[in-house]
Amino acid sequence: MIETERLVLRLPTPSDRVALHAMWANPRVMADLGALKTPEESDATIARHDGYRHEGLGFRVVEQRSDRAVIGFCGLKRGANDTPIEGEIEAGWMLATPYWRLGYAREAMLASLAWGWANTAAARIVAIAAARNVKSQGLMTRLGMTRLPEGDFEHPAFAEGDPLRASVTYAIARP
Repeated sequence: MIETERLVLRLPTPSDRVALHAMWANPRVMADLGALKTPEESDATIARHDGYRHEGLGFRVVEQRSDRAVIGFCGLKRGANDTPIEGEIEAGWMLATPYWRLGYAREAMLASLAWGWANTAAARIVAIAAARNVKSQGLMTRLGMTRLPEGDFEHPAFAEGDPLRASVTYAIARP
């Protein structure tokens, strides 16, 4: 578990499924992340993150300390195969829309990065986003990450012509 002033980042439990499914089924949340997910696809995503737990990685549920509301899913995982970050430690996040623009993503990711530095030997932590996803790129910059021009790539998870296929890579070096 990782705690911040306003948040608890913890492993998912079955009771989190409804809130997480709602985020993955929300067109605004998924606009720059990918296709909407069915409940079964959402469960498969949670299970994929559980597959990183043996390394201490895998995204965590983001919960507000004040009311225990599940507001997001974020953390560190291994970079996807067939991408420039394959095997590296990748940061990522997703928040429910009522919690946008309140500093929660930055707070959660700063705590996740601190956890990564304390618990891994990674020389850097990376993040990727669709080239059009300027909001995520802005957060990457606020986290101290810099864009790696050599990390621009066509993400194989998206079909040719999909506007999310063009992707960018950011990184932050170990402090």
